[in-house]
Amino acid sequence: MKFNKILTALLIVSLAFTACKENTKTTETPAQNTESETIEDTENDLIDDNGDPIIIGKQVRATLEKEPYKKWFDVSYKEHPLDTVTMTSIKETLADTDITVFMGTWCEDSQREVPAFFKALDLAGIDTSNIHLITVSEDKLAPEEFLEGRDVEYVPTIIFEKEGKELGRIVEYSIFSIEQDMAKILNGEEYKHPYAE
Repeated sequence: MKFNKILTALLIVSLAFTACKENTKTTETPAQNTESETIEDTENDLIDDNGDPIIIGKQVRATLEKEPYKKWFDVSYKEHPLDTVTMTSIKETLADTDITVFMGTWCEDSQREVPAFFKALDLAGIDTSNIHLITVSEDKLAPEEFLEGRDVEYVPTIIFEKEGKELGRIVEYSIFSIEQDMAKILNGEEYKHPYAE
């Protein structure tokens, strides 16, 4: 039993090192975005491996649909195969659910999962302007008021809540599919994200 716990701990540590790893560079050009409440780094302006600004703070979806983020948003959105049956079955429940998305514009997992998430919501006719979208640095940092009490270690982290109570979360990647993971969480079925204890 003790060996299993040690093996599990080692596996979690090894996954942590591969999960959207940190590669911060600096540039003299500040990231600008007038449609979101972007928080700039005051010491260094952060850029990712592609030379794109890493934005931190509260965002709107439209930010991701513009350059320089548009290139990965559009590809992931287009390539995600939709599960229309599942989305139709949870449409009403989903409409009454508060959703907060923590992501990194620098993170490949976020670049894959977040556009797929928005495509699924679009299919269900959910008003995505009500989704709380928070972008974090490679160190998983953002203004404290967005992260306080949220226990965000990996991105993306998509948290589903009703009446202030967390129903569940999708962390880093979906287990079954983004649609089926949402359905399990919203229907109260057993669901554990990859890092759940």
